[in-house]
Amino acid sequence: SSRRRHTRYPLVTGVQTCALPISTKAEEGHDEDISPDQIIQQGLTSEAEWKKLTSYALKLYERGCQIAKRQGLILVDTKYEFGKIGDEIFLMDEVHTPDSSRYFFAEGYEKRQQAGERQPQLSKEFVREWLIQNNFMGKEGQTVPTMSDEWVETISKRYIELYERVIGQSFAPKSLTAPEITNAVEKTLADLGVV
Repeated sequence: SSRRRHTRYPLVTGVQTCALPISTKAEEGHDEDISPDQIIQQGLTSEAEWKKLTSYALKLYERGCQIAKRQGLILVDTKYEFGKIGDEIFLMDEVHTPDSSRYFFAEGYEKRQQAGERQPQLSKEFVREWLIQNNFMGKEGQTVPTMSDEWVETISKRYIELYERVIGQSFAPKSLTAPEITNAVEKTLADLGVV
């Protein structure tokens, strides 16, 4: 959003500053932009919690930049979603996936920037562009257009490419039943001490 407020923070990743736009879940529709002062004034977090959230977000971003750099990528932007259970802050959603992040290829980046060329990227942007071209913008009353098997295959291949580029390993899908998936998730959450 062109009206989005950004707070800039220094990073130690070689990037001089990091813009930290902030939003909160709206009752309906898209997320709402909000400032740090508004978050505290509205009682969504205390000042101490806000400092902790900012620290978490910057540390996650710095780590994501390090991993991306190792793989010849630049983590351009991303989002982190936090929530609270009791008094404890938790990261609530995926981290550094194509749904939450945009990556550029490091090789040739500076040359493309200087030439004013569009940067090739690994992200969900191509899906968003396809949806817009098919008259879907996520507005109330709109229906998601039907995707052909070929288009779903293209999306899958692009997501797998991002996984392999970021992780540095080949993607090896596993065929699991619904109960096996549930058990795996519950075991992971138990191992992390979340449940």
